[in-house]
Amino acid sequence: MQIDTAYFHHVCIAILYGSMAVLTFVIVERLVYYGLLNIRVARLQSIVHGRRKRGVERALKRRDLLTRSLREYIDVLKEPGVTRARLEDLSSALFISVNGRVGARLWILDTIVTAAPLLGLLGTILGIMDTFNALSAGGISDPAAVSRGIAAALLATAIGIGTALYGLLGHNLLHRIADHLTEEFKSLILASDNLARAELAAASQQSADAQATSDVSAGLPAARVA
Repeated sequence: MQIDTAYFHHVCIAILYGSMAVLTFVIVERLVYYGLLNIRVARLQSIVHGRRKRGVERALKRRDLLTRSLREYIDVLKEPGVTRARLEDLSSALFISVNGRVGARLWILDTIVTAAPLLGLLGTILGIMDTFNALSAGGISDPAAVSRGIAAALLATAIGIGTALYGLLGHNLLHRIADHLTEEFKSLILASDNLARAELAAASQQSADAQATSDVSAGLPAARVA
């Protein structure tokens, strides 16, 4: 069976160019997402450590990944009689969930980094085969033609290595940021005890104030009758 080596050589190069486009999209998308998460981490840190007093309840009602997970942990933390084992299980589950969401799509970069050099090598082999097939069909041994053919074939290897390097740099950068975000979330979980105690104290104070207001309201008619 005759294989169109020239066609598949160009297909390999086209796939590598497409891989570079995919790498660019994933890197930009993850950088924007991580930037938004970093902003949320900074705000949650100010809330947990008591540096922010206004709008705390509204800020904790946001539906982003970190706020929702922290809110879930704090709600369980405020439950009466909650055990340490349950808190540890919940914190582990939340950490796994956050880590999975933060590290999403990084596998695409890892796959392209691994596959790009191999795809480039395959394109080079096909290009060299096409060059030798053309020479044998023409029956001419032209050194210039051989050089041009090999140079064109090696282009696939160069693109493959360049794609892998680009993806490797992006993967390492994103992986570093993702690790930082998950560590920051872990610190938020560990520091949320203070916030939970503050919310419990505020709820207790509100209950006492409501009870005092109720007692005063109930005592007013009796004072008028007397």
